[in-house]
Amino acid sequence: MVLGTALAVVVTAGLAMSATRAPAPALTSSVEEWTALHDGPQPFPDIRIESDVPITMNDGVVLKANVYRPVDAAGRTPETPMPALVTMTPYTKLMANLIDSALAVPGLQPLTVDLANRFNLSGTPISGFGDLLHALDGGTVQTVLGVDRKLVRSGYTLVVVDVRGTGFSQGAWDTLGAREQLDTREVIEWAARQSWSDGNVGMTGGSYAGINQLRAAEDAPPPLKAIFPVVPGSDLMRDVVAPGGGVGATFLPMWLNSINRAKMVPDVSSMLRGTFDWAWLDERVSDPLTNYDLLVQALTTPAMDEMQPELESALDESSAFRQGILGRPERITVPTFVYGGWHDIFANSATTIYNAIPLPAAPPAGGAMKKLVVGNTYHANPGAGTGVAGAPPRLDVLQRAWLDHWLKGIDNGIDDFGPVVVWEQGGSWVTLPEFPQPGVTHRRVYLSPDASATTTASLHDGSLTATAPAAARTLTVAPGLSNACSRDAAQGSAGIASALDVCAKDSRVAETDALTFTSAPVAADTVISGPINAHLTTVYDTTDGYWSVTVNDVAPDGTSTVLSTGQLTASMRAIDETRSTRSANGDLTTPFNPITAASHLPVVPGEPVALDIAVIPTQAVLRPGHRLRVDVFAANAPKAVPFRPLLNASELKPQHLLLDPNAPSFLNIPTDRPL
Repeated sequence: MVLGTALAVVVTAGLAMSATRAPAPALTSSVEEWTALHDGPQPFPDIRIESDVPITMNDGVVLKANVYRPVDAAGRTPETPMPALVTMTPYTKLMANLIDSALAVPGLQPLTVDLANRFNLSGTPISGFGDLLHALDGGTVQTVLGVDRKLVRSGYTLVVVDVRGTGFSQGAWDTLGAREQLDTREVIEWAARQSWSDGNVGMTGGSYAGINQLRAAEDAPPPLKAIFPVVPGSDLMRDVVAPGGGVGATFLPMWLNSINRAKMVPDVSSMLRGTFDWAWLDERVSDPLTNYDLLVQALTTPAMDEMQPELESALDESSAFRQGILGRPERITVPTFVYGGWHDIFANSATTIYNAIPLPAAPPAGGAMKKLVVGNTYHANPGAGTGVAGAPPRLDVLQRAWLDHWLKGIDNGIDDFGPVVVWEQGGSWVTLPEFPQPGVTHRRVYLSPDASATTTASLHDGSLTATAPAAARTLTVAPGLSNACSRDAAQGSAGIASALDVCAKDSRVAETDALTFTSAPVAADTVISGPINAHLTTVYDTTDGYWSVTVNDVAPDGTSTVLSTGQLTASMRAIDETRSTRSANGDLTTPFNPITAASHLPVVPGEPVALDIAVIPTQAVLRPGHRLRVDVFAANAPKAVPFRPLLNASELKPQHLLLDPNAPSFLNIPTDRPL
């Protein structure tokens, strides 16, 4: 079982693609060759690991690296220089090394993958747990952790480095800051100078290590030739820190805890050798809980005029903190292959990064420069659903093909892959020439109070219609806790909460605290491709409020599957038009909210306030008989809660949605045919 269903269509290289989209009928020879090459015998039978190699930065701080090199049957490293790969991780190279060492036990990795392949929970209430397991057979471990022994044995040297202030490296953790970005460039240049390097450097790794790849490519040193970031983020304020002013109350504590605990693990081997790094210990003791102060302040500060420096910094776009977590993919100059997931914590970034990279997607002289694959995955299971009939190759296979082409100059057909290969929710894998797919048009569908007769469980059963309602009506929704069982909760937990299908694959439990608006059934396949905007006319009893919306596919049996999601705090509704986009009809498609103290706009109780809520871009198809639904909530816990000053201002009172023909509430949605 893969993603709970059999994948019926293949998308691969060498595709004879129409102008809009194209499924592929069978695996092409190039993709079969990539997989056979990566899984077959390699030029070198084994690897050698040199642990804790010191790399001194220009300010004297020493980073520690594990260097993986191929060796021949006699245990000798090759004399011929070869390309180098760099992974910069905050999760400690020790963890990567332990997992790699375990999987290196003869027969263990094939056995693990075989067991994952046999683990079929399709049709059970916990099929989502099986979806998570299938990350094991999608090349995830190798690409996210950055340690792929087959890749090293094929003729690469791999350098895995603990970023400053984490693992065994010295210094204070400068979370994605300017100093950390400079460290990455210095490590790349160091790798290019080593005797075992031919001067060509690539980067690998996922999540934080994927973000560091993007940062390096935005200001690329000459040796950097290609990157392969898996589930990276770009604009982290809008991705996970506080999208729409809703603090990532599930993911952020989990993430900070994992890094801050791991960075305190000492180098036991150095203790035994009598070479323990006391500077490392001093630095860890001085900053044991990096960024916890910001999280605590965001969740406990009672009012805007009582903010402490850390929270002030987070709400100031010009601060070093905000600049550090803001990517600039428009500056990327090296070949980039991005993998993302529609329900990843960084789902908002995947297509945005790809579109912003100023490099060609179609093969120019010298080859294509950027590629994108987006799966139906969470942060915990990237690559699930790949490597099987009807799907793209595994991530490690794609990574090998990409790096071989750009670092070794191998003409292996990767130019012809994609350029955009996505899981179309409600359908199967499709290949697109660009994203959004050509031929879609943003159109309004209006929220109407008239009953759709599709549910009895929601707070109000409304309709989605082609015209605004004839008369004004106000609907009320209060903050609730039903989103604890939702796809948003699964997304916010990096996918961990997706194991229960009743929550992650069916929104009807969550909808008990929602206003729902459902369309008539579609008569023909209807594709949704691109960003979505939910325009709501709202009214409050206090000076603030918080909204969360989901866009759902409702099956004939009533199952309500979330396709995408968005959220916004009313007082953070200010829009920067220079960074927003509008469709041909003049409506916003991607409203950009600065989320700053300077843009804070309290509402006036009782007065209508228009909100534009950015819904994460997606690709989906509504099959005949299916309906589109919009769920409107006044809360989104535990995934997110507003900054505490804004939460206090809302008083958690009920909120009101105004459905007025003179100030309509509507969805601006990109489809290939009118709903």
